[in-house]
Amino acid sequence: MTIVAIAALLLVVSLGACLAPRTFAHRLTARRLEDLTGIASGLLLASALIVVVPEGFHTAAKAAEAGDDAFAYPPAVLGATVLAGFLAMLLLEGFGVAHAVHEEHHDHSAGHGHDHVHHPTSSGVLAVGLSAHAMADGVAIGAAAASGDTALTMLVALGVLVHRVPAALSLGLFSMHESESRIGELTGLTLFAVATPATLLASFLVLDGADDRLIALILLFAAGAFVYVATVDTLPAIHNPQTGRRSVRNVALSAGLFTIAILVLQGIEVL
Repeated sequence: MTIVAIAALLLVVSLGACLAPRTFAHRLTARRLEDLTGIASGLLLASALIVVVPEGFHTAAKAAEAGDDAFAYPPAVLGATVLAGFLAMLLLEGFGVAHAVHEEHHDHSAGHGHDHVHHPTSSGVLAVGLSAHAMADGVAIGAAAASGDTALTMLVALGVLVHRVPAALSLGLFSMHESESRIGELTGLTLFAVATPATLLASFLVLDGADDRLIALILLFAAGAFVYVATVDTLPAIHNPQTGRRSVRNVALSAGLFTIAILVLQGIEVL
């Protein structure tokens, strides 16, 4: 699958999931969104730790082949880059660029007939926040594609794609009830849907043929961002006594099955 096809698929899935609540809002209960988020977060977490981090170190090792060191950078620098990706997402969240609709579930049976998830200050703020994080996803896929590793590109794109669905559903559901105008709602949803594909194509054009040293750092930074996103998406549900066990189960099962699949595929040399 070409990089353009991946971008197009991300756009279609993101926009479709954003608009789905208009038709299927009665089915998007808080429990279903939590389950879907947990499964997607487990996949993203496993993708970050068993695919992107190893590939980042591998790329750094390739860049050092001509030298005497095992890696192009000291291992501590590579680890610090992962931490920097995590902290960058944390800082965005701390400054109000929210990544997700954090769960405060309210029964709106009188008004909407289903559970509702809150609460950034507006759908516009949420759309901008999600779009900023979505741009980081695009850079990650673009860097993977620029590395020339097709399998890596597909795996990173898969992790982003699966995780995009619950985020888009939550944004669409929130915007449907909180936006002051239909135009404003569609603008925010479109911004979110376009952010990853546009950044993916732009980053690939910039990084294609770039030095492996740079690509290694970008991959590791993206891995740290993925770990943050997967963590922050599931912690509210995990800390809730009513949903904690189910959420942990969903994350662990998803991450475990994805890890097993990767190990099997590597064992038979498909990856």
